[in-house]
Amino acid sequence: MSDQFLKVQMLAKKFSFWFISSFFISLLVALPIITVFLGFFESTSDYFSLLKNTFLLKYISNSILLLIGVLFFTFLFGVGAAYYVSFYEFPGVSFFKWLLILSFAVPAYIYAYSLTAFFENYGTLFSILTYLFGPYEYNSLIPKVDGLFGSIISISFSLFGYVYVLSRASFYYQSQNLIDAGRNLGLSPGKTFLKIILPSARPAIVVGLSLVAMETLSDFGTVDFFSISTFTTAIYNAWIAFDDLASANQFSFILLLFILFLFFIENFSRRKARYHSPSRGGFIKRPKIKLKGLKSFYAISFCSILFFCSFIFPVFQMIYWTIKFPKYLSDLNFWSLGYNTLLLVFLSCALMIFFSFISNYGNRVTKK
Repeated sequence: MSDQFLKVQMLAKKFSFWFISSFFISLLVALPIITVFLGFFESTSDYFSLLKNTFLLKYISNSILLLIGVLFFTFLFGVGAAYYVSFYEFPGVSFFKWLLILSFAVPAYIYAYSLTAFFENYGTLFSILTYLFGPYEYNSLIPKVDGLFGSIISISFSLFGYVYVLSRASFYYQSQNLIDAGRNLGLSPGKTFLKIILPSARPAIVVGLSLVAMETLSDFGTVDFFSISTFTTAIYNAWIAFDDLASANQFSFILLLFILFLFFIENFSRRKARYHSPSRGGFIKRPKIKLKGLKSFYAISFCSILFFCSFIFPVFQMIYWTIKFPKYLSDLNFWSLGYNTLLLVFLSCALMIFFSFISNYGNRVTKK
């Protein structure tokens, strides 16, 4: 009787520790949301009323258009690249499956700077054309990538990695039995992808797109550089320009409601659908289809262009600036900036891993 009591007591202590730890971390994460919610009921200045009667609809429409464009391109880039490297064998696939992750290294606003500098009047492309073909008025021939379209392209190439990584993981662990069943029913590779592979990977794709949506709606550097007024612009102006924290909280709360509304629509569209992963020991490594000829060329071209546009292009633009304007680099305290950056990365990663382990293991223990 005493041994059983001790076991119960030890289990209660274990349960209490993990439960309290998980609850504390959840509360810490939710603290900004709670603060925004409480600030929604505070009195505001005339800025909120002024904006509501003038530019609020423009901010909302720009945010929605930006979000739709970014979600479309990140879905196209991320799912397309994940599909190629997961199901097919072609030259360079072993490199592409890792190289495409490097897009995370280029923030959206850095990509915006590079994009504008390359296509602007007398920019990098103008210099290249002049060097190759001689003097000419090339500015009339160079497309201008700015405004809303420039913001969509910059954010899409910077964030498609979220969708790519999660889609690739989902494709890798998909059941071979489902794919074989589709082929036995006479489905072509295209129909197999649309009717079996893509619906089975929907949870992972939606999570990736959700992360992209939150990053897009909270972006300020890119849209500010392209002079696009979004909800984030309204929040920033209310807080910094007008010193109205209450209005900033109200706009932030509306933005959070919009994100939650998107989640609600996605969950409602699934309704009672269920998605299952292969059971333990039931995973069979799926043989890849070897591409040849024109199909191999398409796969290599798609992945190469995506890698070039998302990483090589902005990095080369920054190297070009460094070579052309070495004085600006010498004026920076490079070692101090590098040390602070690495220290911030190390501490952030350590805290995220620690908090993630505590919260996930705590949830698992307390659910038993």
